[in-house]
Amino acid sequence: MGRLALRYTKGKLMTESDKIMITQFIKKLVSFLVDSLETIAFVGSIYIVVYLYFFFPTQVVGASMEPTFDSGDKVIISRISYKLHTPERSDVIAFKSPRNPDIDYFKRVIGLPGDKLLFKNKRIYLNWNLLDESYISASTNVWQNGFVKEGEEVIVPDEYIFVMGDNRPRSSDSREFGFIPVTSIEGKAIFRFFPPDKVGIIEL
Repeated sequence: MGRLALRYTKGKLMTESDKIMITQFIKKLVSFLVDSLETIAFVGSIYIVVYLYFFFPTQVVGASMEPTFDSGDKVIISRISYKLHTPERSDVIAFKSPRNPDIDYFKRVIGLPGDKLLFKNKRIYLNWNLLDESYISASTNVWQNGFVKEGEEVIVPDEYIFVMGDNRPRSSDSREFGFIPVTSIEGKAIFRFFPPDKVGIIEL
């Protein structure tokens, strides 16, 4: 009677054919789940490798790079660009904040190792030549008690760069905290993927 009760399902006896069908279904389900987990693990591994060594997405926060980038813009940062060559002037980069390494800053490269920079009358002189900056909409001020002083030349040391935001009056950058080490650079901004009307390769 006990065995009969175990084989009784919704008023019907479970036949051998039913057992085979259920067994096959379970095997297919298990196989599907295993394949799915393997696919997820593979895709996840690829994402981790790409994120750690090649590219990563980031979001612009704040107004320091206006009018070139607005707060909320989303861009792709290339980690491999500076594995192939050194930073260049006008590159827009992500780097670790000199005050909090858990935060990334987003600025433009202005000075390279060996460059001489002079801030005078709200203009920048690079190696004694007036720097042409078509990407800014306001003149360049210096900060009281900041790193750079009005009329005083600074020279970028080896293994360091000088960076500034395009929105000079609203940017905390090398004018304030000084040169940043090349080792703190996370990568170069190469592609904007949001907002939709600005999607495209970043022209510097």
